[in-house]
Parts: sequence; structure tokens; C-alpha cells
Amino acid sequence: MQMRKVETAELTVEIGEAGAGSARRLLLVHGFTGAKEDFVDAVDRLADAGWHAVAPDLRGHGNTTKPAAEDDYGFERFADDLWALVDALKWDRFVLLGHSMGGMIAQVAALRDPSRLTGLVLMDTTHGPLEGIDTSELEVGLSIVREHGMETLADVMDEREGVLETPAAARLRAERPGWEEFERRKFLSSSPAMWAAMTQAMASQTDRLDGLAALSMPVLVIVGEQDGPFLAASGRMAKTIPTARLVVIPDAGHSPQFENTAAWWDALASFLEEVG
Repeated sequence: MQMRKVETAELTVEIGEAGAGSARRLLLVHGFTGAKEDFVDAVDRLADAGWHAVAPDLRGHGNTTKPAAEDDYGFERFADDLWALVDALKWDRFVLLGHSMGGMIAQVAALRDPSRLTGLVLMDTTHGPLEGIDTSELEVGLSIVREHGMETLADVMDEREGVLETPAAARLRAERPGWEEFERRKFLSSSPAMWAAMTQAMASQTDRLDGLAALSMPVLVIVGEQDGPFLAASGRMAKTIPTARLVVIPDAGHSPQFENTAAWWDALASFLEEVG
């Protein structure tokens, strides 16, 4: 995977890519406080399979522009960024994969212009407001990040078990040296304004389930079997979208591309062969 900067009207977007020149194109969109490196292994493997694979850092993440105001973030703004990047890459039609918050952004983008998508992958994500949000905890987090920034917030969060903690996540930390440092680097490279804006946006977003029923491109819904907050929503999306199928990845939580790479790759590769 090679890194480069792509200029759009509003942002300088850093992308990781491989397989440039292929007519089969795949955009992989990371989640909340993630980064393009969430797909670092997959991008090269996808290129070997004949795809031009691109993984960007979203606005407010990694090495992409980080606007300072909370008003500069929202699902529609992220979808604007996605389409601007695709236009800058001079792509006409492509497959779109979104993970977690990236899957929410992918839904907004797909509903806006479905004709440009040859396939859609919704991975460990939801169609509406996040379930099980503790509003008092959210307010504490907002106060900390606004007053003290991401490092203080990270220290506080390290003392508490997150809603995405699973046996698969614990196993990954134990088996993969440097994993906790990798996760912390991504978190600290995220914008405080983005964190504040999008935690609220994800908790109160408009439910898109009825709109998703109108999608006609092939859709793959992937979710780790231990990813409790997203299992039910994944099932509802797969049932509602006429062209969708659901794959539950065993022995995986919120990041199946790392926690059970073989099963995740098999599901994705099979889908891509069909739509490619």
C-alpha cells in the first residue's frame, strides 16, 4: 500500500492505495477514530486480486485535514467528502465498503447516488441511532474532550471497559504485539471537534432503514458474532435490503478484518468476485 495526498475542494485527503490502473475499484472507509491503516493488509491483497483499492483517512482523522469547528462534521459532510474524493480519483462506478461509522457514511452516500455503486459492503455498522448509549457518560466525554483534548480522554477511557470490548478484541491485544499502541495512535490523531460532533451525531442520527429498502445494487452485510451493539441492526439491514445477504464472522467482534482475517476475507472476496 502506497500513501499519497489527494486534493479536493475542501480537504487534503491522505489515501493508501494499491492496484492503480485496474478497472475494478473499491473504496474502503474506516470507522470512528480509525484510519486508513485499518485496511492496510487488505489493500495489498485486494490489488493482488485485481482491484484498485483505496483507503482514505476521513476528515478529522489521520493525516487528512482536520477542521477545527464541530459544525464542520456530520454524516452529510462526510458523504460530500467521499464523492469529492471519488471524483478526484476519476472513478465512475465502484464498490463501496464502510466499517462502523464508515458504514453509516456509506449508507448516506449510497442513498444519495446509488447509480455509481456496483456493490456495497456494510461492515459492523447500523442504520440508525446507536443503541445502549449512556447519555451521562456521553456528556462527561464531551466535557473532557472539549476542555482537555484527546489524550486526556484516552486516559479516562482506558480506565473503563468500552461497549466494543469482546473476547476477540482481548485476544487480538494479547496476540498482536503493539496493537494497543496502534489503536492509541489512531485515537490521538483524531480531531477533538470531530469526536464531539460525531458522538452526538451517531447517538441521534435519522434512521435510514426504510430508505435502504430501495437499494438495488448487490449488498453484503458483515458483522462479527461478538459485536453485540451491531448484531441486531445488521440482521435488520440484511432483511430489509432486497439484494442483501448477511455474513456473521465467527470468533470476531467489531474488527473482523483483524480478529478473524481468514473468514472476513473469504466473505469479502466471494462477494467481490460476484460484483467485479
